[in-house]
Amino acid sequence: MTFDLATPHGRMLATVLAGIAEFERDLISERVKSGLAAARARGKVLGRQKGERPKSDRLAPKVLALVAEKRSYRWIARDLGISKNTVAAIVQRER
Repeated sequence: MTFDLATPHGRMLATVLAGIAEFERDLISERVKSGLAAARARGKVLGRQKGERPKSDRLAPKVLALVAEKRSYRWIARDLGISKNTVAAIVQRER
């Protein structure tokens, strides 16, 4: 579908289509919020599951020792085979 935005007819059509798209987004948002509220009411726990971090918990002492030696997070991550963000998370948890 093509229309010329330089004409009044084209601008009106674009405005109508934008309004319909916004209305549809609002309907979707409302349905999602309603579904989440219903799930909570049924006792469903939402979000990421709590659990152990076996690899990062096992490597935490090594990471902290290397941080104490003033090694960079990138160097530590590359050396231990974990991500830089995991190194930062371990350091953050220990503060």
